Amino acid sequence: MTTILIIDDDDQLRKSFNKLLGEEGYHSKCAASGEAGLKLIQEEIPDLVILDMRLPGMNGFETFKGIHEMEPKLPVIIMTAFGTTDTAIEATKMGAFDYILKPFDIPEMLVVIKQALEASRFMRSPVDMDPIPEKSFRDAIIGRSRPMQEVYKTIGRVSETEATVLIRGESGTGKELVARAVYQHSTRADRPFLVINCVAIPETLLESELFGYEKGAFTGATHRRIGKIEQANGGTVFLDEIGDMPLSIQAKILRLLQEKSIERLGGRNTIPVNVRIIAATNRDLESAIVKGRFREDLYYRLNVIPVHLPPLRERKIDIPLLSEHFLQEARQRYSKKNLKISSKAMSLMLDYRWPGNVRELENCIRRAVLLSTGDVIAEQNLMIPDADDEHLLNSLTREQLIDRLKEKLEEIIPEILRLSKQDIHANIIELVEEMLILKALQACSDNQVQAAKMLGISRNTLRHRLKKQRDRDNGDDKTIG
Repeated sequence: MTTILIIDDDDQLRKSFNKLLGEEGYHSKCAASGEAGLKLIQEEIPDLVILDMRLPGMNGFETFKGIHEMEPKLPVIIMTAFGTTDTAIEATKMGAFDYILKPFDIPEMLVVIKQALEASRFMRSPVDMDPIPEKSFRDAIIGRSRPMQEVYKTIGRVSETEATVLIRGESGTGKELVARAVYQHSTRADRPFLVINCVAIPETLLESELFGYEKGAFTGATHRRIGKIEQANGGTVFLDEIGDMPLSIQAKILRLLQEKSIERLGGRNTIPVNVRIIAATNRDLESAIVKGRFREDLYYRLNVIPVHLPPLRERKIDIPLLSEHFLQEARQRYSKKNLKISSKAMSLMLDYRWPGNVRELENCIRRAVLLSTGDVIAEQNLMIPDADDEHLLNSLTREQLIDRLKEKLEEIIPEILRLSKQDIHANIIELVEEMLILKALQACSDNQVQAAKMLGISRNTLRHRLKKQRDRDNGDDKTIG
């Protein structure tokens, strides 16, 4: 269970945090002083620390320095009153994950906690690169094929260098895991690793998230804010989906790579920073350059060490290995120890093109486990469309498609009812929503605006759904080959 340590001398606040975090499914520990907090960390390292700046004896800043010396990768959220904001900013410069002003908004605090725990997992959860997956690793890059052997070799060659890395591949191929593997085998592995998804953050907020801002930079900027790049000084920043980054921000990333410096939004001072950049995209950057959507000079700065992740259809030899890995996880999750994949089902998987790549395979296995009634996953449990089915679907009218869907639901739902004992409605709704979003994004080449339009929801709603899925799956199914 995730453990969060609260260090605060306010007895009532500690009790409130205990109740709040317990309701969210977290295990919490409390300390009334910095000295007591450091002792608890020495005994057992938590996943996250929430630290007040005003403490008796050893103050919050001194406590943070003690935590940082013991466990530099342990995320710390600073709680501060307005009068001690400068101290919190200094702690953020030294590596604190974030700070939040008292009195704080509970939903806002919970969002920051989730972000910090995700960062903690990225930094501290090892990524296994053994082509034969170990049971103890949920996060693994799996494959014996020749293209994957080249990926392993490239990771090994670039990890201990300071070179910028550009990871390219279709959606669902595992770019984030490769980025984490490069970081974890690098000389900066004991320093921060921060992830910025250039699509998930609205364009209006992305610049301030990356570079920070000065007081008065815009309406509502009541104090200075440190950006993620400055916060990760000495460490690594992973810019995911950089192909979707706005041109105005691309220019600032280029300056970072060329001059090793940044400017905060609304600031005039140049701030030197020492970060390694790892970037990833599923976009055709060469085409984007021709269309004027991506800077050519930034492309060459990023593409120092390219890592190409092959689509699953180009490494089908790895499908049995990946399937067994995902099945092993599903057996444990759903208490189906003897479940196996039939030879016909495996043949069907080997014939399928997998447009959603390894992520689609993982979802397919999980769904098949839920739908199987015996000890064998049959081909009909996989729900993989064959070429004839796809051609037929394209020729059907809307009414015919709805009738076809009803027929399939009449077959599937009785099986689900026999398997499930509780929370049937919630589980099925989540599964259907997850698959709808996945397929819509695939159909729209991961363009969130187009996918949201296809689904009939706003882009913000789509982002919220994607974040909800990531939070639900955090730590459980992040294995991508």
